Amino acid sequence: MAKVKSSVPRGFTRFYALYLIRENPMTGKEIIDETKRRSEGVWIPSPGLIYPLLGRLLRDGLIKENGQGRFIITPAGIKALEQHSKLQSQLEQQFSLVTKLGFSILTAGKILTEESIDRILYVTEKVKESVSEGSRDLQRRFYVGFRAFLESELEKLRSENLGETKPEEAEGEPEPTL
Repeated sequence: MAKVKSSVPRGFTRFYALYLIRENPMTGKEIIDETKRRSEGVWIPSPGLIYPLLGRLLRDGLIKENGQGRFIITPAGIKALEQHSKLQSQLEQQFSLVTKLGFSILTAGKILTEESIDRILYVTEKVKESVSEGSRDLQRRFYVGFRAFLESELEKLRSENLGETKPEEAEGEPEPTL
C-alpha cells in the first residue's frame, strides 16, 4: 500500500477541526468545505480523514453533537486547544529567537527539532521509569498475595491429610503400615 503524502503536518487536522468547531458548530461536511474555502482549495481534507477524526474527538470528550447534527466543542476540547496554542506559541518564540540570532530557517528548524526530540526522549524515559516501578510494585503485591494463598491451601491439605490435626500434633504418631 502506498503511503499518502499530506500537505499538512501530522496531528494538525485534530486541532484545526477543534479550532473551527470552537468558532461555530459544524458538521463534518462543513469542516471540509470551510477548510477548502480558507485554504483557497490548496487543502481539501477527505471524508476518510474528517469523520474518523470526529469519532475520536467525540470518544475523547473534546466535542459533542448538538440537536441539529452539528458538533460543538466541550470544556475539555477548549482546554486541549488552549494547551496546543500555548505549545505553538512557545515554538514560534523559539523559532523567532533562533532566526534573529542569524541562523537560516532550515538550521533553526533543525535546532528546534533536536530540542523537541530531546524533550520527548526525556519524557518517554520518565514514563518508562514510572511504569517499571509500578510494575515491580504490582508484581511484589502479587507474589505476597500468591504466597499467602499457597500457604493457606497447604494448611488445608495438611488438615485434611492428618485428620484435622496440626503437623506438630501428628509428629509423635507412628506412620501407618500397609
